[in-house]
Amino acid sequence: MQQIILITDGCSNVGLSPVVAAAQAQAEEIVVNVIGVIDDSPMGGSGHAEISQIAEAGGGMSRFVSSRQLAQTMQMMTRKTVVNTIQQIVGKELRTILGHDKIEELPPTERAQVVKVIDELGETSSLRVALLIDCSASMKDKLPAVREAIRDLLLSLQARNGKSEICVFHFPGGTYGEEAQLDADWTTELAKVENLFYKLIMKGTTPTGPAILTCIRHMVGQNRRRSLDEGGLLSDYVV
Repeated sequence: MQQIILITDGCSNVGLSPVVAAAQAQAEEIVVNVIGVIDDSPMGGSGHAEISQIAEAGGGMSRFVSSRQLAQTMQMMTRKTVVNTIQQIVGKELRTILGHDKIEELPPTERAQVVKVIDELGETSSLRVALLIDCSASMKDKLPAVREAIRDLLLSLQARNGKSEICVFHFPGGTYGEEAQLDADWTTELAKVENLFYKLIMKGTTPTGPAILTCIRHMVGQNRRRSLDEGGLLSDYVV
């Protein structure tokens, strides 16, 4: 199972629509969750709407949180996405066997067995989480909270019985025109992820859509990556 967790505090303003990019992620069976990090004052209405639309298109969840709530929210989203994915898989099997996917309509004994299977698979299934961090200038004051949240998320993933890996991107990238930069490739090692924060520079525009697409390319196989890079809707669609 694969998911992207996008951490941002504002609207995209460069390149590909992030909603279109999130829909492409879902087509690749990658769930996109979005956390809007806010201060005491709420973000603009357009920012709220975009974040909700990205999550909906990516088959994930969206939450608006303060910096102090970030770590708990990231862990909750990760766990809930895993459970939701497993429930969908189990639901397909139930439809094949019983003609419906309503767990609540099963007799109590069978329902308890299905719920137990879902819980066990949630702890033992392999999981990959790509964190995508908005490093535009307005996120500067929120970076310490992001760092602590990622540390807590890693500890949570390490506590699972199944294989759990994490990679980290930030956007915009470190060079001019770079949509997103890979800071830590797939790893379970806490130190590798923590050390990346000392080199992050908060600056520039907010190319959220292109950054999501960069994550997708990193998460899919070579053949799919080639097709994403070729012509079609995604190559020409801009905000």
